[in-house]
Amino acid sequence: MPHYYKLGQIPPKRHTQFRKPDGSLYAEELFSTEGFSDQYSLLYHCHPPTVIRQVDDPYDVSPTVRMTKQLKHRSFRGFDVPAKDDYLESRVPVLVNNDCHISLAAPRHSTKDYFYKNADADEMLFIHKGKGELKTCYGKIPFEYGDYIMIPRGTVYQLYFEDENNRLFIVESFSPMHYPKRYMSKTGQLMEHSPFCERDIREPQDLETHDEKGTFKLLIKKQGKMYPYHYAYHPFDVVGWDGCHYPYAFSIHDFEPITGRVHQPPPVHQTFAAKGFVVCSFVPRLFDYHPLAIPAPYNHSNIDSDEVLYYVDGDFMSRKNVEKGQITLHPGGIPHGPHPGTVEKSIGAKETHELAVMVDTFRPLQLTDQAFGIEDPDYYLSWLDY
Repeated sequence: MPHYYKLGQIPPKRHTQFRKPDGSLYAEELFSTEGFSDQYSLLYHCHPPTVIRQVDDPYDVSPTVRMTKQLKHRSFRGFDVPAKDDYLESRVPVLVNNDCHISLAAPRHSTKDYFYKNADADEMLFIHKGKGELKTCYGKIPFEYGDYIMIPRGTVYQLYFEDENNRLFIVESFSPMHYPKRYMSKTGQLMEHSPFCERDIREPQDLETHDEKGTFKLLIKKQGKMYPYHYAYHPFDVVGWDGCHYPYAFSIHDFEPITGRVHQPPPVHQTFAAKGFVVCSFVPRLFDYHPLAIPAPYNHSNIDSDEVLYYVDGDFMSRKNVEKGQITLHPGGIPHGPHPGTVEKSIGAKETHELAVMVDTFRPLQLTDQAFGIEDPDYYLSWLDY
């Protein structure tokens, strides 16, 4: 739930005449959620955003699920996903359910030849490797290692990368993603106990208005299909906008950890929430300071959720042989916990430098064909103490 923001030129009153220098009207567009009942922004285009030249045949991009039901701890080598030139072709779905799709991507090149819109889901792009810029009709958002880029559904965008070495962890949410409600005041401000605040949120900047006529290819994802549209005007022809619904960035390095005398539960790491899952950030922090504290997490049975951890960087006191880009899946229904020897090893440690993203889903996740291609099949045996 971003706060109110505005950029560029807007009229003093909404839904009133706003004219160009030549006297013609700008085209107002309401970009809203839940019909007209929730967050929205108003955008002012040089041309109506409805002028279509051609629509090509759609093609299927839905994930191929191989296993719909399973109960085994699993691990996946995320960096084994091969790099591809095209951004959309590089996106590999690994774990999916009706609330979210979790994917990996390793795009080499920027999306210069087309624009993209996900009409089904909000997108969270976590930048593990790479640096560049998100371009939208709202303006630009520079990004780098450790950034969450939050893109509301229906947002037209392009990604520009500085080089070819890029790794992304992507979550598509089929319900709106927002800040956890317990961090919010009744009027929508992030409160004092929140581990981040409005100053940490990076809004779009450097609004560029492309008043251009031609043929502009827009790929629109809807219900597992990709629809190629060709518009007569550049999608980024906005001269100004305002509201509370827009893409933004937040760095995992700006998440302020909450610590205590004894081990704190995962909700203290929560960063975003949606209807069927939450996202947490594990960042460098001081360990528990009770004289008899055990910094390593206790064994726990996450009966009501599947736990996904994406390992980004640093040392993980509860896991052995962790690799960057590794994903672990601990399904609801069976307990999991620290690997053998890590509990004693953690005692006396003062801090951790781990960096990870966690996704807890409240409905079971399904495994795609691509997941089996990068799986470590023996991970479930890693708690054996020989």
